[in-house]
Amino acid sequence: MSTPAPTSAPAPSDRSPSKLKQAITGPLLYLFILGDVLGAGIYALMGTLSAEVGGALWAPLLLALLLALLTAGSYAELVTKYPKAGGAAIFAERAFRQPIISFLVGFSMLAAGVTSAAGLSLAFAGDYLGTFIDLPPVPTAIAFLALVACLNARGISESLKGNVVMTVIEVSGLVVVIAVVAMMLGGGGGDVSRIGEFPVDVNPAIATLGAAIIAYYSFVGFETSANIAEEVRDPSRVYPRALFASLITAGVVYVLVGLASSIALPASELSDSTGPLLAVVSASGVGIPEWVFSLIALVAVANGALLTMIMASRVTFGMAEQGLLPRALGAVLPRRKTPWAAILVTTAVAMGLTLIGDIGTLAETVVLLLLFVFISTNVAVLVLRRDKVEHEHFRVWTAVPVLGVASCVLLLTQQSGQVWLFGGILLAAGAVLFFVARLRSKAPAAG
Repeated sequence: MSTPAPTSAPAPSDRSPSKLKQAITGPLLYLFILGDVLGAGIYALMGTLSAEVGGALWAPLLLALLLALLTAGSYAELVTKYPKAGGAAIFAERAFRQPIISFLVGFSMLAAGVTSAAGLSLAFAGDYLGTFIDLPPVPTAIAFLALVACLNARGISESLKGNVVMTVIEVSGLVVVIAVVAMMLGGGGGDVSRIGEFPVDVNPAIATLGAAIIAYYSFVGFETSANIAEEVRDPSRVYPRALFASLITAGVVYVLVGLASSIALPASELSDSTGPLLAVVSASGVGIPEWVFSLIALVAVANGALLTMIMASRVTFGMAEQGLLPRALGAVLPRRKTPWAAILVTTAVAMGLTLIGDIGTLAETVVLLLLFVFISTNVAVLVLRRDKVEHEHFRVWTAVPVLGVASCVLLLTQQSGQVWLFGGILLAAGAVLFFVARLRSKAPAAG
């Protein structure tokens, strides 16, 4: 899809000095992205998809992977060209030179991060944990977020080593699903014909596109990795390899799990289940205790929350460094070299959102905003082609960001009016915060 290319004579180093510690290696980055993409959603995804496409679960998953790879190509170019914390907000600032655009792009990512973390913390404190112990959801969710913040503040290396263990557990659970259905097939069970069955009176192409929106949300975790680029060793070489390898790995696992789910159970049973993968394992007849999958789901949720809060704190840090947020949020721990102020603020906001309890509509709205973030990044690639840097970096084919914009617009057309309304309200709130911050920053000079 793309090739690495220098834009000018390579320099000995591909970055300016950073306040953050460069502790992320290629394998750690690969597992970071893989762990974020293969998050908690996959454990409930198949039931939702089956209501849209019946047994043809593989179709929207494959389409979503292809659409995600387009925008991932743009991220690979920009991250290796500008390996700084902040991700899409920094790209927007460089490309458009309009602080309000940069702020709103970063604000969208922050809203996505803290809302997702709040939702994951509530999921952790709910039925999954209830399998083992009965605790009040909201206080438990807040305590859980506090523990995530402590691990985040301890260090990026420690956080990602924890991610390695949790990612292995997450993937192992999905491998178990694939393996038990394979055993089921070997014993003469299951029904392979279901993998091509769509619901009655449904256009397969339209159904696949509609379901691809749901499936696409399971791949957008790769954006998180752009916000830790400043802590990656040799990002020009390491980042593209880790990004594409992790997305393709996730796509293959998703498709195999989709096939296994359809073979094991009819669509009607999958769509009615709140724990579809647990239902698949149970249907296989292989004797695996139910508590095992509850434990795996807890690990998946915890890992997703950790990676999301790492992203949110790095976006905050990067925006503070660029002057889009108060400079105080760029403070780092002297020894740990982690952005403690950004971690503290983003964790506090996530804790506040847990008090809402039902944040489903807000979460859907934030996902809508992620598509605008991706449009901004794809356009930024083309705009910044004229900006030459003194180090070698990855360069994607020009057609890829163009197709990336088209794919995001296509997905935006499938959103409901209610989600568009809430998205507009959220963007308006962000704009107000931006102008208030600008006025406050100018007030001393006026005096």
